[in-house]
Amino acid sequence: MWRVRRELAVFKILGGLVCAGLAVYWWLAGDVRGVILAVPAAVLVGAMGLRDLIVPVRLAADESGITVVHGFAGKRHVPWEAIWDIKVDVRRRWGLRSEMLEIDTGDHLHVFSPQELGASPTEVAAALRRRGT
Repeated sequence: MWRVRRELAVFKILGGLVCAGLAVYWWLAGDVRGVILAVPAAVLVGAMGLRDLIVPVRLAADESGITVVHGFAGKRHVPWEAIWDIKVDVRRRWGLRSEMLEIDTGDHLHVFSPQELGASPTEVAAALRRRGT
């Protein structure tokens, strides 16, 4: 079972609260442009943090298959036979290396970041491959 770290969820919610506070401050100061920037940021970052608290487990594996988060807070079970490919997409850009876990089920491509998994996508992919065989 791989989940979002609780600290990251709390950090996102605090960021949403800071943006909301800035929106109120700019509203009282009469800065409409600041409000226009801060309100969507507060909603977006707050919603991301709320999702992390509601559905912290992004990926789980058992004998019958995997369960992935689908949509905002829904879950989808995928049997091992329906999984076409499990791979890690590694990219280098501006001197930084990033990894994303990709699980291809034919009709859906489920993509997970290290932050969503709370672990390295390479390690998760290896564990899934061992479990699925």
